[in-house]
Amino acid sequence: MKGLEDKDKMARENVRSKTRLMALTGVMAALTVIFTAYIFHIPVGVNGGYVHFGDTIIYLAAALLPAPYAMLVGALGGGIADLLTAPMWVIPTVIIKSLIVLPFSSRGNRLLSKRNMAAPVIAFLISATGYYIAEMILFGTKVAIFSAFTGSFVQSGGSALFFYILAVALDTSGIKKTIFQF
Repeated sequence: MKGLEDKDKMARENVRSKTRLMALTGVMAALTVIFTAYIFHIPVGVNGGYVHFGDTIIYLAAALLPAPYAMLVGALGGGIADLLTAPMWVIPTVIIKSLIVLPFSSRGNRLLSKRNMAAPVIAFLISATGYYIAEMILFGTKVAIFSAFTGSFVQSGGSALFFYILAVALDTSGIKKTIFQF
């Protein structure tokens, strides 16, 4: 009888954990939409691109959530934001924002691990390269390399700075141990 009770308790814990993961994924995707489409949204270039700090939330998701959930945050948050502001970028954004979470790690008790310190630089390279390729496909222009890398540098650099600031603050508060233990 004790074995059945333990299995039932574990099953309930697992459901609670998955429910919490899905809820946090949804909240972080919504925050990504807000920070991408509405807060500090600056149009750049002639091809519908814009600078934003939504990547900060994606970076945080990548450092807090398991990779598949963080990839959903990037894909849904970035994709919905582009659907609302620059629809021609939705497909490239869904792919690119899913990929920029891969350099990060959610393992450990801290957001600002050595790996996560370097991850925004790798995320910048993924983002800039991805958007350069997308711009070549969408608009067929070779001048795109300057605008893709400049816009990505400003966006990724600002997002990295805000990520570092928030990660230090959240690490100090111990949020990873209290809320994000799965």
